Amino acid sequence: MLTKKQRDLLLFIHERLQNTGVAPSFDEMKDALELKSKSGIHRLINALEERGFIRRLPHKARALEILRLPDQEIPVPTASGQNVFRPDFSAKTPPQAPSTVEIPLHGRIAAGTPIEALEQYENIEIPASMIGGGSHYALEIDGDSMVEAGILDGDTVIIKRCDTADNGAIVVALVDEQEATLKTLYKKGPDVALEPANRDYETQVYPANRVRIQGRLVGLLRKY
Repeated sequence: MLTKKQRDLLLFIHERLQNTGVAPSFDEMKDALELKSKSGIHRLINALEERGFIRRLPHKARALEILRLPDQEIPVPTASGQNVFRPDFSAKTPPQAPSTVEIPLHGRIAAGTPIEALEQYENIEIPASMIGGGSHYALEIDGDSMVEAGILDGDTVIIKRCDTADNGAIVVALVDEQEATLKTLYKKGPDVALEPANRDYETQVYPANRVRIQGRLVGLLRKY
């Protein structure tokens, strides 16, 4: 907490440093605060230093450094009528980032045989920490062809929208503009291979112009 005199002195020193780069003299501080002697300034300087608002630099005359300002303090009257400044932590508290975000859920996508492209039918909430920048959507998994990648039937996968992906990425691929599937992507010359993560399923190979990437896997939700 700062008294009004302490606060006034701190702001006066700060303003002078901002304007001239040099701290005011004790006489200038005394006159600015309308005190009768410099001993009062000494007491105020000591109090500000003890509270961590300023620092005196050694071996330099009139060398004061502002460490922090009372820009989050509000005056609170004491019993004697003197204003004491108490921190107002609510005044400039930065807004908290949301813990959850909503993204569209696009039905069930087969992790085995491709199915027709899905349309959005609702939004779901997911932890905000699961996604970064960009646009995202969710899909429910129908099938077991990606079980060896840890993606099980009934899981909800989080997909970041994109139209390109590196080899080895798990992607949502739209085949012939009609059928969507979740597979691992491998580019092989003029062709694209969509590889399952289950030995019971075969890799699907298509000419690259028949496959359009609609996103890549960035997260997964599972209910137990």
